[in-house]
Amino acid sequence: MSDTVIRVENLGKKYIIGHQQQERYTALRDVIANGAKGLLKPFQSGKSKTQNNYEEFWALKDVSFEIKQGDRVGIIGRNGAGKSTLLKILSRITEPTQGRINIKGRVASLLEVGTGFHPELTGRENIFLNGAILGMSKAEIKRKFDEIVAFAEVEKFLDTPVKRYSSGMYVRLAFAVAAHLEPEILIVDEVLAVGDAGFQKKCIGKMEEVGKEGRTILFVSHNLGVVQTLCNRGFFLSQGTVQIDDMTSKVVTHYLATLESSASQNLLERTDRRGKGLLRLTAIKISTGDDYTSTTLSTGHPARFVFYVTNLRPRLSCIFTLYDQYGQPVINFNSAVRSQEDITDPHIGNAIVCELDELGLLPGRYRINVALVSDGELQDAVEGAEIVDVEQGNLRGRPVLGNTGYGNVCMYHRWVLPA
Repeated sequence: MSDTVIRVENLGKKYIIGHQQQERYTALRDVIANGAKGLLKPFQSGKSKTQNNYEEFWALKDVSFEIKQGDRVGIIGRNGAGKSTLLKILSRITEPTQGRINIKGRVASLLEVGTGFHPELTGRENIFLNGAILGMSKAEIKRKFDEIVAFAEVEKFLDTPVKRYSSGMYVRLAFAVAAHLEPEILIVDEVLAVGDAGFQKKCIGKMEEVGKEGRTILFVSHNLGVVQTLCNRGFFLSQGTVQIDDMTSKVVTHYLATLESSASQNLLERTDRRGKGLLRLTAIKISTGDDYTSTTLSTGHPARFVFYVTNLRPRLSCIFTLYDQYGQPVINFNSAVRSQEDITDPHIGNAIVCELDELGLLPGRYRINVALVSDGELQDAVEGAEIVDVEQGNLRGRPVLGNTGYGNVCMYHRWVLPA
């Protein structure tokens, strides 16, 4: 008997994009409204007709693979690569345009906040509802019930409708249900990023436990460190196709190399970005803050990051994160978290500037991800927007050497030694 639990052959998913949205969830009010529009069409003048300029977009194209029982597969790729679409098809949330899928075993999915929950039902009722959807008996669900509630830490709100839950509470309960109701296949998207650091750690531990029990995991995450820790196999998706299917370390290395090559592109020409798009990141200028401009910084010396945008909007903030050569986040800066030392400058134009008096990074190469937020809404997000090299330097007179193998940051310190 074959131990293959998922077999995908020539899978494709096509969307029609254009002036009209073709594929979306349809409510009763939409059906009525569309019917009324249809009745009015004969009476509308030719000038008011909408041009039907449509374009085919293949979110997935010719995807084929097999997953064995007990495989822990990390799926990585840039925004828009098709990762979430693939998981939705495997979870039977949406149907493929072409290809075949064979799945053996019970599938539990955690794809986005609220997936599989009825907002009007309480947490308690949703646990039993999800268990029933997975094909479990009431006795089986009761046997796992206390463990689920304890893991989710929502005892006080168990009999409250989940529509009143915070996003963090939603995710905690949804993950607890998905992981504890003994599915043969567990599918988890980036949604774990909603939870706090402590809960994320607990979730990773639970998924490791599930993997050791011989169950199959498909995991999408931008946290490459977690992917390498949890998964024994990886897929790298790009433009809707599987570019590499190999050991996780090899897949991550290739993915990071593609991010480095993208950093040399014109930022405005990058299509692998997220956000509403009311403003865009156009360029990044990195310098030492001294008399010359250089993309090579030095440990212990000043650093200046300038982010140029297409236009300014109310309550605009910039968030950027530096990642090391292994894809691990090293440090994050957020202009929305204010300090008394922050200033405004009407002469800098459409730019946001972050200045450091002393760069506390060890020598090495770092990748920058940038997000722009206005009025609490994500406007633009670009992965691998720039690459910066840090060379050896000194921090307040103390030499800082590279290639130590111990972390990525250095801090000012002093020793008290015996005479």
